[in-house]
Amino acid sequence: MLKNKHLSKAIQEQCFHKFISILEYKSRFNGIEFVKADRFYPLSKTCSCCGEIKKDLKLKDRVFICPSCNYKIDRDKNASINLSRYKQSA
Repeated sequence: MLKNKHLSKAIQEQCFHKFISILEYKSRFNGIEFVKADRFYPLSKTCSCCGEIKKDLKLKDRVFICPSCNYKIDRDKNASINLSRYKQSA
């Protein structure tokens, strides 16, 4: 996201590192396990049904269609399902 010249300054001003450190602290304080996903883990490119990775998924593609099982789902919903299962696979 920082490569986009229109958004990079606004994103840098959001202080995501500080936000993540606060989340980690609050999770430890309340006894909740904090899991941070790998930066390059293909969350939106992985089928939440069969686990197939679609290499040619573009950012403009808003609907994920699996090439092997033809599962059709919104790209963001697919990524959120994969994120909820991340700890089990990692």
